[in-house]
Amino acid sequence: MAPTHVLRCCQRGLAWIPVIFIALVVCWSYYAYVVELCIFTIPSIGEQIVYLIFFHVSFIMFVWSYWKTIFTQPANPSKEFCLPKAEKERYEKEERPESQQEILWRAATSLPLYTRTGAGAIRYCDRCQVIKPDRCHHCSACDMCVLKMDHHCPWVNNCVGFSNYKFFILFLAYSLVYCLFIAATVLQYFIKFWTLCRRKSVENCPKNELPDTHAKFHVLFLFFVAAMFCISILSLFSYHLWLVGKNRSTIEAFRAPVFRTGSDKNGFSLGFRKNIAQVFGDQKKYWLLPVFTSQGDGLTFPARLVNADVEQATVTLHPEPDKSAAEVPASPLSDSQNRLLSNDQHANNVGDHLANNTLKSAESGTITISMESES
Repeated sequence: MAPTHVLRCCQRGLAWIPVIFIALVVCWSYYAYVVELCIFTIPSIGEQIVYLIFFHVSFIMFVWSYWKTIFTQPANPSKEFCLPKAEKERYEKEERPESQQEILWRAATSLPLYTRTGAGAIRYCDRCQVIKPDRCHHCSACDMCVLKMDHHCPWVNNCVGFSNYKFFILFLAYSLVYCLFIAATVLQYFIKFWTLCRRKSVENCPKNELPDTHAKFHVLFLFFVAAMFCISILSLFSYHLWLVGKNRSTIEAFRAPVFRTGSDKNGFSLGFRKNIAQVFGDQKKYWLLPVFTSQGDGLTFPARLVNADVEQATVTLHPEPDKSAAEVPASPLSDSQNRLLSNDQHANNVGDHLANNTLKSAESGTITISMESES
């Protein structure tokens, strides 16, 4: 059997096949549109210039956003979410899940955490050996924990999460504009070439002003490919716009995040405008550019406590105004503590949780906790 690292390298190499396929299709579409359509087919010089200008604008924005989505490194949890060395050794030696959870609860007293597992336990990744921040999940394809993970996209061979979610939305938007523009401008020539192909075997066929060259095959396939991609991208783009408006990730849309008061699919929703600003930033002039302007640090997120909890003080959380990624401090935990529960309140909650676990373990003897299901 081949070594594990060799298989891993093969998997990483094969993962680039979808990206290479898209790159080849885009390169061919560029040649077919610029050379075969604009230069060899369209007779009007003015029409050529107008088409080429708008085509290159959409092409540059599409390629730029696609590049940023592919090569932006996914953000990972900071060192503050790793267990101290002594606690880590104790955690690894413990065999009982309830004892391991007690270690995690003590380590989490100083961390800004709201979400938990379905069983109410601390979300911990055994693979990365870190306590997962809110909205963080482990990606098996990338083999790492990704902040605000949305999904792993094979067409970009990268995890879509906090660091590149805006780029991914713009990639969908500009690829849709690119396909729509090609389909709309090629349509009239597609009809003329299609009519020419159907009448070619008919005697006394009326003359067509378009040249009967190999360009017609490029134009025909260009329209079919653009229309096909346009339909598929439109559905995906509409779905992610809906997710942005609701402030949910794809994972959270299928599995609502669990808070102290229970699961709440709208737990991170702050209203439509604030939800949009959390992804695209406060400065609207940068919304359409593939540059990072998302709010926050990816480790903590403003949340709203929908259901009242008698054991937990109700806290109203608001996102900080005019805060972009460039203004995030080097040590985000100090700021995030001001927006979340104080350490004293959190410590009291931890004490209550440990006491409840002790009572439950005395009654039932065992507690079953699922860790990997939350990855």
